[in-house]
Amino acid sequence: MPRVTVGSEGANPIEIYYEDHGTGTPVVLSHGYPLSGRAWEKQVSALLAAGYRVITYDRRGWGNSSQPAGGYDYDTFASDVDVLLTELDVRDAILVGHSMGTGDVARYLGRYGTGRVAKAVLMSPIPPFLLRTDDNPEGAPQSLFDGFIQAAQADRHAWLKQFLENFYNLDVYGGSLVSDEAFQASLNEAAAGSPVAAVACIPTWLTDFRDDLSKIDVPVLVIQGDQDRVLPIGVTGQRLSAFIGDSRLLVIEGGPHAIAWTHSDQVNAALLDFLQQ
Repeated sequence: MPRVTVGSEGANPIEIYYEDHGTGTPVVLSHGYPLSGRAWEKQVSALLAAGYRVITYDRRGWGNSSQPAGGYDYDTFASDVDVLLTELDVRDAILVGHSMGTGDVARYLGRYGTGRVAKAVLMSPIPPFLLRTDDNPEGAPQSLFDGFIQAAQADRHAWLKQFLENFYNLDVYGGSLVSDEAFQASLNEAAAGSPVAAVACIPTWLTDFRDDLSKIDVPVLVIQGDQDRVLPIGVTGQRLSAFIGDSRLLVIEGGPHAIAWTHSDQVNAALLDFLQQ
């Protein structure tokens, strides 16, 4: 399986698993918590059919990538992306992130610039800044995230199941837009991830991306559902235009956090239209 080495832990390499298919303009897809690059399957098929080169990767701790004990912070995640793009010599790329993956995209662009990037897409975004502070009153209190960490530490499997139920708005879309089999596959994928990463990724959600966003000088499309329970649109997607010079927001009516799966036809149409502009 194709991998790039991004560091080491003792005598063991830390490797990022990726898949690279097709030709044409490269589209790099960065997945959300607690899944892997497989979460993009409905986008991969549409992008390949439209003639794009499609690169997916598994964030450290998830999927087929290494599961180290450390490195769960956005500086490291962005460094992992930089190694991948450099090793594959990706140029004029469109970076597409979902959920935690939007943090990968924002921190990569803020730290490494847009020399290899033509456009970006932030789907169900985690930026600009989730934590409530004096200069960010729209954020959520620290106690909320402390509760998430405690739940993940106490019973990781129960935490992941509850998280994915909100990820898909399962009470609304279960049995229709989300089959029992699709939900179980996601739960299996999440459970196979690193127990360390399942907890250690949660504090990263409080990363302040405002400075990163101000450095983005390429067009950005933001796509978000108006029923996103994980990252409510009022504290995330609707705030991004104040920080990004060239951005537009597409709101998916009724869309949960997992719009790439539940509303894939709308998401794919918007994605392809943005890529072709």
